[in-house]
Amino acid sequence: MFGGLATVPSNSPHLRKSGSRPVVSDLGISDNENGAEEGFLNLTEANDMKGGSMPISTAAIMPSPALLWRFKIGWDSVMRMSVDLRDLFLYEAFLYYNPLLLVTMMVWFWGINLWVFAQANVNYAKIFDLDQNHLTHREIWKCATWMTIVVPTSMTAYLYLYSHGEVSLAASQPVLLYAAVAMILIFPFDIFYLSSRFYLLRTLWRIAISFSDFFLADILTSMSKVLSDLERSVCRMVHRQVATIAWFEADSVCGSHSVAIPLVLVLPYLFRLFQCLRQYKDTGEKTTLLNALKYSTAVPVIYLSALKYHVFPEKWTNFYRPLWLLSGVLNSLYSFYWDVTRDWDLSGFTRIFKFGKAHLLSNLIHGRKWVYFWVISSNLILRCTWTYKLSSHLRHNYLTVFAITALEIFRRFQWVFFRVENEWNKMNSKSNIQLSMSDTANEEERLLVSNGHNVTPKLLIKPPPFDSSSLQPPNAADEFTNHHGRPEPIIPRVLTILSFVLEKLVARNNTLADGLSQQLDGQSCGSAGIGKSLNVFHGVRAPSISIPKYLERLYKYTDCSPSCFVVGYVYIDRLLHKHPDSLVLSLNVHRLLVTSVMIASKMLDDVHYNNAFYARVGGVSNAELNRLEVELLFLLDFGVMVSSRVFESYCFHLEKEMMLNGACQRIERPLLVLSDVAEIRENSQSSLPPQISENTESSSPPKILNSLWLARFIM
Repeated sequence: MFGGLATVPSNSPHLRKSGSRPVVSDLGISDNENGAEEGFLNLTEANDMKGGSMPISTAAIMPSPALLWRFKIGWDSVMRMSVDLRDLFLYEAFLYYNPLLLVTMMVWFWGINLWVFAQANVNYAKIFDLDQNHLTHREIWKCATWMTIVVPTSMTAYLYLYSHGEVSLAASQPVLLYAAVAMILIFPFDIFYLSSRFYLLRTLWRIAISFSDFFLADILTSMSKVLSDLERSVCRMVHRQVATIAWFEADSVCGSHSVAIPLVLVLPYLFRLFQCLRQYKDTGEKTTLLNALKYSTAVPVIYLSALKYHVFPEKWTNFYRPLWLLSGVLNSLYSFYWDVTRDWDLSGFTRIFKFGKAHLLSNLIHGRKWVYFWVISSNLILRCTWTYKLSSHLRHNYLTVFAITALEIFRRFQWVFFRVENEWNKMNSKSNIQLSMSDTANEEERLLVSNGHNVTPKLLIKPPPFDSSSLQPPNAADEFTNHHGRPEPIIPRVLTILSFVLEKLVARNNTLADGLSQQLDGQSCGSAGIGKSLNVFHGVRAPSISIPKYLERLYKYTDCSPSCFVVGYVYIDRLLHKHPDSLVLSLNVHRLLVTSVMIASKMLDDVHYNNAFYARVGGVSNAELNRLEVELLFLLDFGVMVSSRVFESYCFHLEKEMMLNGACQRIERPLLVLSDVAEIRENSQSSLPPQISENTESSSPPKILNSLWLARFIM
């Protein structure tokens, strides 16, 4: 990316100060062939995300002559038919091509969403947990362009062939189109954006509780009519009813009275309902039950509407239709309330015209406040019209249904902006590690007695310093002392030494990164030379808490042994040896520390806190820490075993760094078994810095230990 301006010295120390990575998290823009645009985007990333993508070209949104020509052919083909046949023919053509036209519309809107996110400096790649090869707005628009070409072309061919008597050829057009779409989605070769296609299919298949899964499931609720029409189309293709009027019998297997219609309509809402229930089971958050209730209110609307074809007309008019109207109003108002207060977090909408309120709409991303007022009002109106679409007994006017569905997609298009904005604001507030870093007793009580984190009791057993005067068993009373009323812990020397080394390293790397970012000015370089291994550990900006205070906080509240900090340092060193193009910066050092210390505690300590508690102490979310743990383990190739010889060599290395700077402090060692002491004495004459390539412990651990070691990460 830097065009060879920065080189990596071959004799760099173990925590390397060379290598590179974008100074802040990317904007969600991947590599492409446009070098000028890439340089512009990377330049804006290096300036704290104060840029975006290129503006939309006006030529890209102008209707092409080919599209107008296809429209003329289709119109002429329809006008050739008799009036009686025309309605039946258009209804069938609408059924086959309406779903794909609406999907094309949604893809265009999604590209606009991504473009606006880039303009507003919203890191959507981080929000959706996308990899570096995700599709940008330009690639999304490229897919939408192809869909805009292929779908109307197939529809024009269908209209033309049917109007000219070629019924068999006409019937083959939608079948070929649907088959092509299915083949492109499941094609296993690395073409047509393989990773993005599989990401979409995997997200559709599972019922997970990540933001991207919630987000896609919410979009599917707006596409339920599309899914229903797809089911009707496939049904008629399977039963060979394409380009015929055999299906027009309402009570036939593919007719408009089929029970499959409400079943498909309700599926997206059931999927989202199950997600909420699983989220409640995993997190215990009661608000997820209220969210599940919102999706359950759509079920009566769909069910009561379908009853019209299965009950007597009088009973429908006098009993079921009032219930349908009541359930529709309840679903619309509840959904509107949840959109505004939960999904968008615009909780002050009842006082929306009181501009003097500081808390109201204080983190605006998408323009002026009138935009938010428009979205709130239009969302209420479109939520009410959406009830029309969910009702299977109101499906005969296909133009009205198409318009209502298109309006719902437009409403969801608006919803995406503010849902992602809310999530981005939440991530920004968490990324700074904004937990209070004071040492008051109230904070300790609040952190360690939180009922929301399932904290299990733990014995306070710390290894004594490696000193002959301290080789005595710990006091039994102290051994079982919990956090309530315990004396203030003595900060071990290893934290002072490790803080000193890491602060020097981070300051050096920050200077190097700043110099590399300045070299970007006026250049259009690619990102091939940038290390991306530590992307997941990067925050938007450097946390305000210093490294010494952060290490002290981890030690004070997690009760991990001092050795865990040395082993965590070993993990970071191994990580950078395996990925030498990466940098430890102020943007990622805190997340690296809390993750590596937590893994080290699981390896060394007999009793340790769970991930939720470490997340609370470290100032990150539980889901993020789980993701960081898995990422670090895979980056290390699960090489987390550290022998006593390697442990001692790293201690000597850290102590040597302190002595070179005029401070002579010794790291606390745990009590060692006799064989380990003999091994250390044999190697005590050599205080060389540790070399990862010479460590035999990097290989697979012994089988007996391996099962115990793996079980700790599964629990």
